[in-house]
Amino acid sequence: MRKRSSWALPYAVFLVLFVALPLVMVLFYAFKGPDGGFSFVNFVRFFHTTEDLNTFVYSIEIALITTVLCLLLGYPAAWIMSNSSLNRSSVTVMLFILPMWINMLIRTLATVALFDFLRAPLGEATLIFGMVYNFLPFMIYPIYNTLNKMDKSYAEAAQDLGASPVKVFLKVTMPLSMPGVLSGILMVFMPTISTFAVAELLTMNKIKLFGTTIQENINSGMWNYGAALALIMLVIIGVTSLISDSDEEAANETGGLI
Repeated sequence: MRKRSSWALPYAVFLVLFVALPLVMVLFYAFKGPDGGFSFVNFVRFFHTTEDLNTFVYSIEIALITTVLCLLLGYPAAWIMSNSSLNRSSVTVMLFILPMWINMLIRTLATVALFDFLRAPLGEATLIFGMVYNFLPFMIYPIYNTLNKMDKSYAEAAQDLGASPVKVFLKVTMPLSMPGVLSGILMVFMPTISTFAVAELLTMNKIKLFGTTIQENINSGMWNYGAALALIMLVIIGVTSLISDSDEEAANETGGLI
Protein backbone atom coordinates (compact mmCIF):
# COMPACT_ATOMS: atom_id res chain seq x y z
CA MET A 1 0.00 0.00 0.00
CA ARG A 2 3.04 2.28 -0.01
CA LYS A 3 2.83 2.65 -3.78
CA ARG A 4 0.41 5.23 -5.07
CA SER A 5 -0.77 2.78 -7.75
CA SER A 6 -2.10 0.51 -5.00
CA TRP A 7 -4.81 3.06 -4.24
CA ALA A 8 -6.27 2.38 -7.68
CA LEU A 9 -6.98 -1.25 -6.74
CA PRO A 10 -10.48 -0.62 -5.28
CA TYR A 11 -11.47 1.26 -8.45
CA ALA A 12 -10.14 -1.55 -10.61
CA VAL A 13 -12.18 -4.10 -8.64
CA PHE A 14 -15.26 -1.88 -8.95
CA LEU A 15 -14.83 -1.56 -12.73
CA VAL A 16 -14.40 -5.30 -13.15
CA LEU A 17 -17.44 -6.23 -11.03
CA PHE A 18 -19.90 -3.53 -12.07
CA VAL A 19 -18.78 -2.52 -15.57
CA ALA A 20 -16.79 -5.24 -17.31
CA LEU A 21 -18.64 -8.26 -15.87
CA PRO A 22 -22.16 -6.96 -16.74
CA LEU A 23 -21.00 -6.22 -20.30
CA VAL A 24 -19.57 -9.72 -20.63
CA MET A 25 -22.86 -11.17 -19.38
CA VAL A 26 -24.81 -9.10 -21.92
CA LEU A 27 -22.55 -10.38 -24.72
CA PHE A 28 -22.86 -13.94 -23.46
CA TYR A 29 -26.65 -13.96 -23.32
CA ALA A 30 -27.08 -11.95 -26.53
CA PHE A 31 -25.24 -14.53 -28.63
CA LYS A 32 -26.70 -17.54 -26.82
CA GLY A 33 -29.16 -19.62 -28.82
CA PRO A 34 -32.02 -21.82 -27.60
CA ASP A 35 -29.69 -24.82 -27.56
CA GLY A 36 -27.13 -22.97 -25.44
CA GLY A 37 -24.64 -22.53 -28.26
CA PHE A 38 -23.37 -19.49 -30.12
CA SER A 39 -26.05 -18.04 -32.37
CA PHE A 40 -27.34 -14.86 -34.04
CA VAL A 41 -30.93 -15.98 -33.65
CA ASN A 42 -31.76 -13.23 -31.14
CA PHE A 43 -30.68 -10.48 -33.53
CA VAL A 44 -32.49 -12.13 -36.44
CA ARG A 45 -35.61 -12.22 -34.29
CA PHE A 46 -35.33 -8.50 -33.61
CA PHE A 47 -35.14 -7.60 -37.30
CA HIS A 48 -38.12 -9.85 -38.02
CA THR A 49 -40.29 -8.50 -35.19
CA THR A 50 -42.17 -5.51 -36.60
CA GLU A 51 -43.39 -4.28 -33.22
CA ASP A 52 -39.90 -4.12 -31.72
CA LEU A 53 -38.48 -2.45 -34.84
CA ASN A 54 -41.20 0.17 -34.79
CA THR A 55 -40.62 0.77 -31.08
CA PHE A 56 -36.90 1.17 -31.71
CA VAL A 57 -37.44 3.71 -34.51
CA TYR A 58 -40.05 5.56 -32.45
CA SER A 59 -37.66 5.75 -29.48
CA ILE A 60 -34.99 7.32 -31.69
CA GLU A 61 -37.58 9.80 -32.97
CA ILE A 62 -38.59 10.78 -29.43
CA ALA A 63 -34.92 11.10 -28.44
CA LEU A 64 -34.19 13.36 -31.43
CA ILE A 65 -37.20 15.58 -30.74
CA THR A 66 -36.25 15.85 -27.07
CA THR A 67 -32.63 16.66 -27.91
CA VAL A 68 -33.58 19.36 -30.43
CA LEU A 69 -36.06 20.98 -28.04
CA CYS A 70 -33.55 20.89 -25.20
CA LEU A 71 -30.95 22.53 -27.46
CA LEU A 72 -33.36 25.24 -28.62
CA LEU A 73 -34.36 26.02 -25.04
CA GLY A 74 -31.04 25.32 -23.36
CA TYR A 75 -28.62 27.32 -25.50
CA PRO A 76 -30.36 30.71 -25.01
CA ALA A 77 -30.69 29.99 -21.29
CA ALA A 78 -27.01 29.08 -21.00
CA TRP A 79 -26.00 32.15 -23.01
CA ILE A 80 -28.07 34.45 -20.80
CA MET A 81 -26.65 32.91 -17.62
CA SER A 82 -23.07 33.29 -18.88
CA ASN A 83 -23.58 36.90 -20.02
CA SER A 84 -22.71 39.17 -17.12
CA SER A 85 -24.66 42.09 -18.60
CA LEU A 86 -27.88 40.02 -18.68
CA ASN A 87 -27.42 37.92 -15.56
CA ARG A 88 -25.70 39.28 -12.47
CA SER A 89 -26.98 36.74 -9.97
CA SER A 90 -25.65 33.25 -9.30
CA VAL A 91 -29.13 32.36 -8.03
CA THR A 92 -30.32 32.09 -11.64
CA VAL A 93 -27.70 29.44 -12.36
CA MET A 94 -28.69 27.59 -9.20
CA LEU A 95 -32.37 27.56 -10.21
CA PHE A 96 -31.57 25.89 -13.52
CA ILE A 97 -29.22 23.33 -11.99
CA LEU A 98 -31.37 22.61 -8.91
CA PRO A 99 -33.62 20.02 -10.65
CA MET A 100 -30.55 17.83 -11.21
CA TRP A 101 -30.36 17.37 -7.42
CA ILE A 102 -33.78 15.74 -7.30
CA ASN A 103 -34.40 12.14 -8.30
CA MET A 104 -35.79 11.83 -11.83
CA LEU A 105 -38.67 9.59 -10.75
CA ILE A 106 -39.77 12.15 -8.16
CA ARG A 107 -39.68 14.91 -10.78
CA THR A 108 -41.66 12.73 -13.18
CA LEU A 109 -44.29 11.88 -10.56
CA ALA A 110 -44.62 15.59 -9.82
CA THR A 111 -45.12 16.23 -13.54
CA VAL A 112 -47.81 13.55 -13.68
CA ALA A 113 -49.55 15.18 -10.72
CA LEU A 114 -49.37 18.54 -12.49
CA PHE A 115 -50.98 17.16 -15.66
CA ASP A 116 -53.59 15.43 -13.54
CA PHE A 117 -54.38 18.74 -11.82
CA LEU A 118 -54.68 20.45 -15.22
CA ARG A 119 -56.81 17.54 -16.49
CA ALA A 120 -54.46 17.15 -19.45
CA PRO A 121 -54.60 13.78 -21.24
CA LEU A 122 -51.43 11.75 -20.95
CA GLY A 123 -49.84 10.86 -24.28
CA GLU A 124 -47.04 11.76 -26.65
CA ALA A 125 -47.18 15.49 -25.88
CA THR A 126 -46.87 14.94 -22.14
CA LEU A 127 -44.09 12.40 -22.77
CA ILE A 128 -42.03 14.91 -24.75
CA PHE A 129 -42.73 17.62 -22.18
CA GLY A 130 -41.56 15.34 -19.37
CA MET A 131 -38.46 14.31 -21.29
CA VAL A 132 -37.51 17.93 -21.98
CA TYR A 133 -38.22 18.91 -18.38
CA ASN A 134 -36.08 16.09 -17.00
CA PHE A 135 -33.12 16.42 -19.38
CA LEU A 136 -33.01 20.18 -20.03
CA PRO A 137 -30.50 20.84 -17.21
CA PHE A 138 -28.16 18.28 -18.79
CA MET A 139 -28.14 20.43 -21.92
CA ILE A 140 -27.84 23.78 -20.16
CA TYR A 141 -24.98 23.00 -17.81
CA PRO A 142 -22.27 21.89 -20.30
CA ILE A 143 -23.11 24.78 -22.64
CA TYR A 144 -23.09 27.26 -19.75
CA ASN A 145 -19.81 25.84 -18.49
CA THR A 146 -18.21 26.27 -21.93
CA LEU A 147 -19.57 29.78 -22.45
CA ASN A 148 -18.63 30.86 -18.95
CA LYS A 149 -15.01 29.74 -19.40
CA MET A 150 -14.73 31.23 -22.89
CA ASP A 151 -12.10 33.92 -23.33
CA LYS A 152 -14.11 37.12 -23.75
CA SER A 153 -11.20 38.78 -25.57
CA TYR A 154 -12.18 36.97 -28.80
CA ALA A 155 -15.59 38.65 -28.87
CA GLU A 156 -14.08 41.99 -27.89
CA ALA A 157 -11.53 41.72 -30.70
CA ALA A 158 -14.28 40.96 -33.20
CA GLN A 159 -16.27 43.97 -32.00
CA ASP A 160 -13.19 46.20 -32.30
CA LEU A 161 -12.82 45.05 -35.90
CA GLY A 162 -16.36 46.20 -36.64
CA ALA A 163 -18.34 42.97 -36.34
CA SER A 164 -21.98 43.36 -35.38
CA PRO A 165 -23.36 41.53 -32.31
CA VAL A 166 -24.99 38.97 -34.60
CA LYS A 167 -21.72 38.28 -36.44
CA VAL A 168 -19.84 38.07 -33.16
CA PHE A 169 -22.28 35.41 -31.98
CA LEU A 170 -22.28 33.45 -35.26
CA LYS A 171 -18.56 33.69 -36.01
CA VAL A 172 -17.02 33.64 -32.53
CA THR A 173 -19.36 32.61 -29.70
CA MET A 174 -21.16 29.74 -31.41
CA PRO A 175 -18.07 27.97 -32.86
CA LEU A 176 -16.25 28.22 -29.54
CA SER A 177 -19.26 26.85 -27.67
CA MET A 178 -19.64 23.76 -29.88
CA PRO A 179 -17.78 21.41 -27.47
CA GLY A 180 -20.37 22.24 -24.81
CA VAL A 181 -23.21 21.84 -27.31
CA LEU A 182 -21.98 18.42 -28.39
CA SER A 183 -21.56 17.32 -24.77
CA GLY A 184 -25.10 18.47 -24.00
CA ILE A 185 -26.50 16.63 -27.02
CA LEU A 186 -24.75 13.46 -25.91
CA MET A 187 -25.94 13.81 -22.31
CA VAL A 188 -29.55 14.24 -23.45
CA PHE A 189 -29.77 11.84 -26.39
CA MET A 190 -28.20 8.79 -24.76
CA PRO A 191 -30.38 8.53 -21.63
CA THR A 192 -33.51 9.59 -23.52
CA ILE A 193 -33.28 6.78 -26.06
CA SER A 194 -32.94 4.13 -23.36
CA THR A 195 -35.30 5.39 -20.64
CA PHE A 196 -38.47 3.52 -19.76
CA ALA A 197 -39.75 4.71 -16.37
CA VAL A 198 -40.46 8.24 -17.59
CA ALA A 199 -42.48 6.97 -20.55
CA GLU A 200 -44.45 4.54 -18.42
CA LEU A 201 -45.40 7.19 -15.85
CA LEU A 202 -46.16 10.04 -18.26
CA THR A 203 -48.29 7.95 -20.61
CA MET A 204 -49.71 5.38 -18.20
CA ASN A 205 -48.14 2.65 -20.37
CA LYS A 206 -49.97 3.92 -23.46
CA ILE A 207 -46.66 4.56 -25.24
CA LYS A 208 -43.82 2.06 -25.13
CA LEU A 209 -40.20 2.98 -25.75
CA PHE A 210 -37.31 0.64 -26.50
CA GLY A 211 -36.15 0.62 -22.89
CA THR A 212 -39.56 -0.72 -21.89
CA THR A 213 -39.23 -3.51 -24.48
CA ILE A 214 -35.91 -4.55 -22.97
CA GLN A 215 -37.35 -4.45 -19.46
CA GLU A 216 -40.39 -6.54 -20.42
CA ASN A 217 -38.28 -9.26 -22.02
CA ILE A 218 -35.90 -9.52 -19.08
CA ASN A 219 -38.74 -9.50 -16.55
CA SER A 220 -40.41 -12.29 -18.55
CA GLY A 221 -37.28 -14.43 -18.26
CA MET A 222 -36.29 -13.96 -21.92
CA TRP A 223 -32.73 -13.06 -21.02
CA ASN A 224 -31.19 -13.92 -24.37
CA TYR A 225 -33.47 -11.72 -26.44
CA GLY A 226 -33.43 -8.94 -23.84
CA ALA A 227 -29.62 -8.99 -23.80
CA ALA A 228 -29.56 -8.78 -27.60
CA LEU A 229 -31.83 -5.73 -27.51
CA ALA A 230 -29.64 -4.17 -24.81
CA LEU A 231 -26.54 -4.83 -26.93
CA ILE A 232 -28.17 -3.13 -29.93
CA MET A 233 -28.92 -0.13 -27.73
CA LEU A 234 -25.35 -0.18 -26.42
CA VAL A 235 -23.94 -0.17 -29.96
CA ILE A 236 -26.14 2.79 -30.93
CA ILE A 237 -24.98 4.72 -27.87
CA GLY A 238 -21.34 3.80 -28.57
CA VAL A 239 -21.54 4.96 -32.18
CA THR A 240 -23.18 8.20 -31.05
CA SER A 241 -20.37 8.74 -28.54
CA LEU A 242 -17.69 8.18 -31.20
CA ILE A 243 -19.37 10.60 -33.60
CA SER A 244 -19.71 13.16 -30.82
CA ASP A 245 -16.04 12.79 -29.86
CA SER A 246 -14.88 13.28 -33.46
CA ASP A 247 -17.16 16.31 -33.87
CA GLU A 248 -15.89 17.74 -30.59
CA GLU A 249 -12.28 17.41 -31.75
CA ALA A 250 -13.20 19.18 -34.98
CA ALA A 251 -14.92 21.93 -32.99
CA ASN A 252 -11.85 22.34 -30.79
CA GLU A 253 -9.65 22.62 -33.86
CA THR A 254 -12.01 25.24 -35.28
CA GLY A 255 -11.88 27.15 -32.04
CA GLY A 256 -8.08 27.00 -32.10
CA LEU A 257 -8.03 28.41 -35.63
CA ILE A 258 -10.28 31.27 -34.54
